[in-house]
Amino acid sequence: MKLNYKFYPFQNSNQEKKSIGDFIILHGLFGSSKNWVTVSKFLSEFGNVYAIDQRNHGDSPHNKQHSIQFMADDLDELIKYLQIETPILLGHSMGGLVAMYFDLTHPGVIKKLIIQDIAPRAYPFSYDNEIKSMSFPLDGFASRSEIDTEMAKYVKDSFIRQFLQMSLERREDGVYQWKLNVAGLNQARRVFDDAFIFEKTSDTKTLFLLGGISEYIKESDIELMDRFFKANEKKTIAGGGHYIHFTHQKEYLEILKDWLERN
Repeated sequence: MKLNYKFYPFQNSNQEKKSIGDFIILHGLFGSSKNWVTVSKFLSEFGNVYAIDQRNHGDSPHNKQHSIQFMADDLDELIKYLQIETPILLGHSMGGLVAMYFDLTHPGVIKKLIIQDIAPRAYPFSYDNEIKSMSFPLDGFASRSEIDTEMAKYVKDSFIRQFLQMSLERREDGVYQWKLNVAGLNQARRVFDDAFIFEKTSDTKTLFLLGGISEYIKESDIELMDRFFKANEKKTIAGGGHYIHFTHQKEYLEILKDWLERN
């Protein structure tokens, strides 16, 4: 599948600085490249950046097949299409699962791996309320605020609603629509199952960037990270949840800068 992406060319005010490689950013479930503009611009000081829309998200094609394996195949196709020899992957949540799976199944291809707040294991599909908040008919709604009020019946957290609404657009006829393949994602409830049931390991330099109060990381996940990724480093942002690239952006970018300059 040919994925949509946004390109941020390498540019650094220090003329002596050279590119360290090409970055590919993989967003999480219900996200898109739109969620990663600030991080993409920051990383463009280190190299070219490709922020992609994964299948069924953003401006990429919709498909009834949605799994970590299929998204890894899409990534493989994109890397070959762009002719990137040793990309640096940054993956958040679902995107982190795709990045880890790709690295483990394509040894030697990835130069560096940055994984945000996810571990190499199965996760439940616990997004019924999010799906419901995007499943009611949108015709008849005159504004985003009206849609937000209806969504609040299912999702109380305004931050999550705003995050979801980044995939809401208004057509030329005035009717709102979701760019996400909501129905398709609802049918892909096993997307996070059984991707890491092999004994493969990776020597890729890996940074796990974690939220200190995230519900996505358990103590037992640390052993899994060490088992699969032999050259990993872990950084935890105190008080941070799953979306630390938004909520703790300054500290997040400082950690990225330090790690990239040391590795």
